[in-house]
Amino acid sequence: MTAPAGGAPSLPAEERPWPGMDVAGLRILVTGFGVSGYAIADQTMQRGARVLVVDGADTPEIRERARILEVLGAEFRLGAEHTRALPEDREIDLVVTSPGWRPDQPLLAAAAARGIPVWSEVELARRMQTADGPAWLGITGTNGKTTTVTMLESILRAAGLRAVACGNVGLPVIEAALDPEGFDVLALELSSFQLHWTEHLDCEAAVVLNVSADHLDWHGGAEEYARAKGRIFEGVRTACVYNTADETTLHLVEEADVVEGARAVGISLGAPGLSELGIIDGILVDRAFHPERRSSAAELATLADLAHLGPQGAGPHVLLDALAAAALARAHGVPAHAVRDGLRAYRMGAHRAQHLATVDGIGFVDDTKATNPAAAAASLQAAERVVWIAGGDVKGADLGPLVAAAADRLVGVVLLGLDPVPFTEALSRHAPEVPVRRIDPGETDDVAARTRLMEDAVQAARSLAAAGDVVLLAPAAASIDQFRDYAERGDLFAAAVTRLPGEHA
Repeated sequence: MTAPAGGAPSLPAEERPWPGMDVAGLRILVTGFGVSGYAIADQTMQRGARVLVVDGADTPEIRERARILEVLGAEFRLGAEHTRALPEDREIDLVVTSPGWRPDQPLLAAAAARGIPVWSEVELARRMQTADGPAWLGITGTNGKTTTVTMLESILRAAGLRAVACGNVGLPVIEAALDPEGFDVLALELSSFQLHWTEHLDCEAAVVLNVSADHLDWHGGAEEYARAKGRIFEGVRTACVYNTADETTLHLVEEADVVEGARAVGISLGAPGLSELGIIDGILVDRAFHPERRSSAAELATLADLAHLGPQGAGPHVLLDALAAAALARAHGVPAHAVRDGLRAYRMGAHRAQHLATVDGIGFVDDTKATNPAAAAASLQAAERVVWIAGGDVKGADLGPLVAAAADRLVGVVLLGLDPVPFTEALSRHAPEVPVRRIDPGETDDVAARTRLMEDAVQAARSLAAAGDVVLLAPAAASIDQFRDYAERGDLFAAAVTRLPGEHA
């Protein structure tokens, strides 16, 4: 695809998936029985498929959920021994895999070797959805997906459309696509894992927000990871949205095989050029879908409309997410006033740059979902003076660029995690004057111990902060070394903040 306004020839019609695919009698193997695995089995069995589900885990919770579908005729084989190879006692027509299963997983590799199709839930949903089903607006990126997709949902609903955020958040795609009442639009958050197993998306419009190093062990390298992200542009009919500050996203647009006439649309924090959305004098504006875009820009919203999204207003990453959501909505024909109304009504979800409280003039923000350096960098840019609560399992990531970029904003750092060395080394090199408090990890085998750990971190952070500062939990690392998951880490942080003495606002 040629940027910013060209288009590649469309694929021949016969190569696109025929809508309304009939699965009756199809012998489907579902690998993984999480949220998407349950939805795949449920939706296909309702339509006459013969379903076998395998999962490496065998817990009381999984068996309880399995019993519901066994009544309808599904078969289950639980335990690691059932995930190592294809079943020998039956033929399989199709494998539909949960997103966490790697391409080199033995069962999936065996299916590929035999020529058995391996699809994602998303691919199956696209093929099963009828021609008059909802439009698809797709969102992917290393960071910012959930904020963007929920912003888009709010904008679409403000326009009076029956819309839902689905995919990697909210409903499974197959449930939303085949909903009996019928949605007008699906706002899809898609991970690189989901996209790897998806060939035909055919979104009306799609965006890659950003691409930075993540999940490289799963994909086998940075190039493969970026290529998986770029799959979201395949078959786009109206607009491929890219971040003008991220050259990789533009490259993915240029390489995409789209329907002829689809345009490349840039988003930027600066004044927009032609076929872009951007910001002028505190106003979010559109020069891509506005009829008079060659000579003027359409006003979509103001920074004041987003001021409720942070203790010091919306940060740069939130503004880019808002512009991406606006671009997708505008590609679907949503009027400018609905963009404004949707952004005004939007509230940040739990654990995603969530402003919890202001205590004695100090803001407390939970961004525990910032589990990699790129996400933490975006969060740190949102405040001028930050006491940063960080730490955890960095999985080999280089923290130097993150600390160097944030050094002039840091007034203190509080470190969690069993291994502080990656953080202390980066801080000593790039922010040697910033005071650092390391929280004794102790034992964190039970909730009470983890609660005490977070209490100590919050109290240490408050001791380093002054009125006007922001205490930010943006760990830049996974939580698995000390907490059950990132959500528990954020919940314990929020609980500790509520118990702080002082004037809460």
